[in-house]
Amino acid sequence: MRLPGFLRDRGLPTAIVLVGLATALVQLLYWWMAPTPKVNEFVGPPRSGYTLTNFKLFAYDVDGLPSFRMHAPHLERREGDDSLYINAPKFELPSNQPNVPNWQGESLYGWVDKPGTLLKLQGPVYMHRPAFPGGPAAELHTSDVTAWPKENRMETAASAQMTQGDSRMNGIGMRANLNDNHLELFDESHGSFPPRKRKS
Repeated sequence: MRLPGFLRDRGLPTAIVLVGLATALVQLLYWWMAPTPKVNEFVGPPRSGYTLTNFKLFAYDVDGLPSFRMHAPHLERREGDDSLYINAPKFELPSNQPNVPNWQGESLYGWVDKPGTLLKLQGPVYMHRPAFPGGPAAELHTSDVTAWPKENRMETAASAQMTQGDSRMNGIGMRANLNDNHLELFDESHGSFPPRKRKS
């Protein structure tokens, strides 16, 4: 009996054998060409989620200067992404400048990423800085702020109202750098700036 006729007469068993051989060949090729699995370098038991009540958090920049302080009644660290979820945070952004007071603030909720470089303040956000010899008191009312506390920067797409002494500014969308007191309003911006008093 010739081979083509033999294979034709036994079509189903031959197809099963050929499919099995092809599957084995593909599996061998995958084992040979696949990248080696990553080695888990973590030593010790896996970190679990946790909850803190009435906590205080202090963060510092690369130079060892204070970059962010926070306290809140409730913090939750969830497993998986290592980020922090915070209820009713009250925070402080240090000026790190002589004789310039720190910005104080509060929001409804907060979120901090794993390395602590990104902060999201959700819901209404209120910030204020007391008066000092170089400038009047300042207040900021806005919502849903994204901040980079180690760089003293923040931005929002929501409406923002800034009051500094007798000056008033408001608009939709804001970008601010607290290191150089730079504030930028994107849309529908309005402001009133009374004349400065002459020095006697």
